[in-house]
Amino acid sequence: MRTLLTGQLGELTTLDEDVIKSLHDYEIVSEAPDEEEEDKNATFAERLSDKIAAFGGSWTFILSFAAFMAAWITLNVLFLANKSFDPYPFILLNLILSCLAAMQAPIIMMSQNRQEIRDRRRAESDYKVNLKAELEIRHLHEKIDYLLHQQATRLMEVQQIQLEAMQEAGGDQGAKPEE
Repeated sequence: MRTLLTGQLGELTTLDEDVIKSLHDYEIVSEAPDEEEEDKNATFAERLSDKIAAFGGSWTFILSFAAFMAAWITLNVLFLANKSFDPYPFILLNLILSCLAAMQAPIIMMSQNRQEIRDRRRAESDYKVNLKAELEIRHLHEKIDYLLHQQATRLMEVQQIQLEAMQEAGGDQGAKPEE
């Protein structure tokens, strides 16, 4: 298998070597992703960034923030028309929105980086499983081809024996019985 892979892929990676070793040792290469274990090893900041990104991308956040903006505008335009703390064009609201975006963007990027690492691990695991399955299928094809060749050889031998037996039987019938 190593020669076959080297011929097709060139230099083998550590993933390829792991798969070849698992084939040789009859080991399983598939692993269930353990996200709980990953979360236990994550720092407080990483877990916090994941939670903030999850909340920031939810309908709860969108609807609550829309309600906050509507309340802000209504309060400043209708109720505090003469003494509003943020009159139209709502410069303070724009500042708050800018600060929120400036803080939220890097937090979401941190969470996406962690997700990318998880996705890369899953992709590596999928690659190992797929490669091992492909190699196992090739190995099975070789076994089946060998068995078919052996069966064809055996059938040819049986056919040859039957032809010889028929020739001997045919030769005996051609001779005249002695009287």
